[in-house]
Amino acid sequence: MTTLSLQLSRALARGRAQPAPPPTRADLLATLLRKRAAAHNAGAVELEAMLIDQIRWALPIERG
Repeated sequence: MTTLSLQLSRALARGRAQPAPPPTRADLLATLLRKRAAAHNAGAVELEAMLIDQIRWALPIERG
């Protein structure tokens, strides 16, 4: 996926109704992991890197 196709995808998404947010952190992580896998399969390196950063942010932090 190129940057141009990502921009087109975002423009189309802005015109659609917003989906409900995932109810749990686990659901959010599962969604991000599926999107990362799709980006990897499509060869979209930049998109995959962006999703990896989001996955790291969404991971729970345990404090000892």
